[in-house]
This record gives sequence, structure tokens and C-alpha cells, in this order.
Amino acid sequence: MKSKFVVSAMLAALVSMAAFAEVTSLRGDQGISDNNQVSTIKQLPKNQDKLALDYVNQPPLIPHSTVQVQLNVSNNGCLECHDVSTYRKTGAPRVSPTHYMDRDNKMLTEVAPRRYFCLQCHVTQVDAKPLVVNDFKPAGKFGQ
Repeated sequence: MKSKFVVSAMLAALVSMAAFAEVTSLRGDQGISDNNQVSTIKQLPKNQDKLALDYVNQPPLIPHSTVQVQLNVSNNGCLECHDVSTYRKTGAPRVSPTHYMDRDNKMLTEVAPRRYFCLQCHVTQVDAKPLVVNDFKPAGKFGQ
């Protein structure tokens, strides 16, 4: 019984060492204690054309800055322009009907809590170089 424990512990240590050997940082070989330079904040466009989607059900990218948009538990600034009751006045795209469904596909009168924090899925488009190599190709006719 004791030998099984020792073998299991040695195997676990070997597996964890192998896992740590594979971990790399997006910062490269720079250590945590090294003097790090903060990269410059990318300039967001004021407004730009609607951006193409690359795959089915991709959350649309945001073609404007969200810096001044207040988004917290008590206020969702995105809904001031994109809610069903306001999008016609503002000319903004409306929130998808799926955002008003709970996890059981029951329609709600307000945006579902799981869809309330827009910036979890929707991101502002910036012209930034990729952090990692990416050879993704859009599916089908998407991205054309």
C-alpha cells in the first residue's frame, strides 16, 4: 500500500513538472521582477463601419469606443442606445432577442442577467498586432 502511494506521488510530481515546463508567457522570457514597460494604449476609432463576422454566432465587434460607457450592476450604458425601446431613436443596432432569454429559453421583459454585461462577449475593434500566431480562416462566406 505504501509503495502505491510513493509511486502515485512520484507520478504526480513528474506530471506537474512536465506541465510547468510547457507554460510560456505572452511577455516572452521577461521575468516578473524585471522592469516592465507598459505598452501604449491603442487608439480606438471614433466610429467605423460595421465589421464583418468570421463565424456563425460570433458576437458582433463594437465599431466605436466604449471608454465612456458605464457598465456595472446598477447601470448598463450599452442599453441606452441598443435596447429594444431606444434603438430606433438612436439608429444603433438593437440587442438580439436571444439576449432576452433565460437559460431555459423563456422570454424575459429585460435583458437576461447572463447577457447583461455586454463587454464579456462584445469587444471594441482596435488595430493591434496579434499576441500569438493565429492562422484562423473565416468559415464559409464569413469575413468576405
